[in-house]
Order: sequence, then C-alpha cells, then structure tokens
Amino acid sequence: MLLCIDVGNTNTVLGVFRSDSLLAHWRIETSDRRTGDEWGVLLLQLFAFSGLDTKAVTGIAVSSVVPSVQHNLEQMGQRYFSKKLFFVGPGIKTGMPVLYDNPREVGADRIVNAIAAFEKKKRALIVVDFGTATTFDVVSARGEYLGGAICPGIEISMQALFQRAAKLPRVEFVQPPSSLGKNTIHSIQAGLVFGFASMADGICERISKERGEHLFIMATGGLATTLAKESRCIEEVDPFLTLEGLRILFERNKE
Repeated sequence: MLLCIDVGNTNTVLGVFRSDSLLAHWRIETSDRRTGDEWGVLLLQLFAFSGLDTKAVTGIAVSSVVPSVQHNLEQMGQRYFSKKLFFVGPGIKTGMPVLYDNPREVGADRIVNAIAAFEKKKRALIVVDFGTATTFDVVSARGEYLGGAICPGIEISMQALFQRAAKLPRVEFVQPPSSLGKNTIHSIQAGLVFGFASMADGICERISKERGEHLFIMATGGLATTLAKESRCIEEVDPFLTLEGLRILFERNKE
C-alpha cells in the first residue's frame, strides 16, 4: 500500500492506495507544531479506524507547501513505518515539462494536480484548486505545464471579511436560496458562493480566449463541489486529484 500526504496551508489530506484504488482518505488540520510522534500516533489511529495495517505500507509520498513540517514527517516515516519519504520537489521525474520562468517557484501541489489531471484526460485543460489559495493551472495538449493564476482562497476571504467588518457574522459556506440575499447571512453567502464561481468562470474563459482553444476545466479542493454547481465552466470535480497525482509521481520515481 502507498500512503499519500498532501500538506496544505490549512488542511492536510491523506490517502492510502492499493495499486490505483483509493482505500481510505482523511482530512486533518495542518499544524507545524505536530511532532513526529504525534504524526505517528495519529496515523496509527486512522489506519486502525479504517481497518488497515500500517505494516502493509510500502511507500510514503508527500506534497507539501509548508516546509516546516518536513522534518517531523521524516521522523514519523522512519520511526513508525521504517520508510524514507518521497517528497515532491525539484529534481524528481515528473514527465511534464514546466514552462515557467522559474520552475522551482511552482508549488508542489500545483504540479501534482496538473500531472494527475493530464494523466486522466490527455488533453489541454485547466485545473482549478479551491484551497487556501484558489489556483488555476494550465496544461497544454502536449502535456506541458504552462503556468496559471493565483487568487486569495475562499477561507482567507471569509476570515478577512469577518475580521475587518465587525458587524458581519461568521456564516457557513453553503449555497444560498438566491443571488439576491434578503438577510445578512444569505447576502454574505451569495457574495461568496456566486462571487467565487463567477471569478473562476471569468479567469478560465479569459485563459481559454488567450490560448485560442477550448480547455477542459477540472476542479478540486474541499469546496469545489459547492462551487461547481454554480459554475458554467467547470466540467468535472475530483476531490482527490492531488492524492492521485502523488500516486502517479511515486510510481514514476521508483528506482
């Protein structure tokens, strides 16, 4: 079995694969204060809860945008799984040319998403990841990473709104009854849901126009399903795209 760990700024998503089948997945809060032992005990509990044997893990693949967690993850891998972790980063075999001014600047999660999406569709596409930041990653029909766009994420925007506007209440990110809010809660929800869906559509349409071709639009991230319902451009949602990309990269880099 392969354990895949996607460390984001807000949440960490973990998944266990047997071959290309995702057996179990979990989402936890990202914390750079979590020690290697705490990581190990947490994973032992998650595996036990799902009826999985940690001794069956043959590899651990990690994508992280939080450098401070790397050391503790390495300690966890060595002590609890007796494995050296495979980290996505410069120097690994991706199978995808990165046509960025400085390829080292591209976040690991963005490359992983692009690889997984292209492997799945084999066509020109855009991956929209609704994470801590909302990212747009463009892949050519030849499987080249072309670049994209980065915007403030939904949760960041919500937090800024509530912190800076004292009278506005915290609300749940759910679809409101209408785009015309009749109370403060529905008005905020309308602005968030329809606003971010429209932003995603606008950027995807602009990129497609500049490229002069139709680009397949795939979305991922914890809030992608809610936004896809209100988007006219998003054609498919894959909440585990990053985990799938980690699996693919691990296989490509086996010695």
